[in-house]
Amino acid sequence: MTHLISILILLLKIYATKSCAGISLKTQELYALVFLTRYLDLLTDYVSLYNSVMKIVFIGSSLAIVWCMRRHPLVRRSYDKDLDTFRHQYVVLACFVLGLVLHERFTFQEIFWAFSIYLEAVAILPQLVLLQRSGNVDNLTGQYVLFLGAYRGLYIINWIYRYFTEDHFTRWIACVSGLIQTALYADFFYYYYLSWKTNTKLKLPA
Repeated sequence: MTHLISILILLLKIYATKSCAGISLKTQELYALVFLTRYLDLLTDYVSLYNSVMKIVFIGSSLAIVWCMRRHPLVRRSYDKDLDTFRHQYVVLACFVLGLVLHERFTFQEIFWAFSIYLEAVAILPQLVLLQRSGNVDNLTGQYVLFLGAYRGLYIINWIYRYFTEDHFTRWIACVSGLIQTALYADFFYYYYLSWKTNTKLKLPA
């Protein structure tokens, strides 16, 4: 739900302001790739209606955001290519190699599941780099990143609970990647807290 809230905040920002200023297209493309490769089982395995609907929502919303930033006649004008310069193609390649080497089972779906976990851990990097370069962070963008980071932080609590309550909890790939992902948000969380405490506009040091 926390992850879904972050996406709804981003969609609200784009819809209400007809602007994607402060948003990294490269991060959104990485997240679209994360969901497309993680939810390949949507075509082969049925868990529940809720599970299937949520997978479709995450895939559809991420593709809609990418489309808006690339194709919408008003929104795409506000996209700043000069600030969004992180070379995400190298991240994709590195994560794919990791997925081939480090996985739980050598099957098509498991390799791409591992790839999606590794990629999600670092998908926020282009967004954080863009925010540092721009300096000022508007309210909705800050809340989007906050909820996105909180979602992964809450997962860590879930993993700790499952480790002590399940006999064979083996999702070590997700755990290690999740810790790395949460650590990447640490700097943002710190400055967000300072901004909230002092009731001032959120600014990230360059």
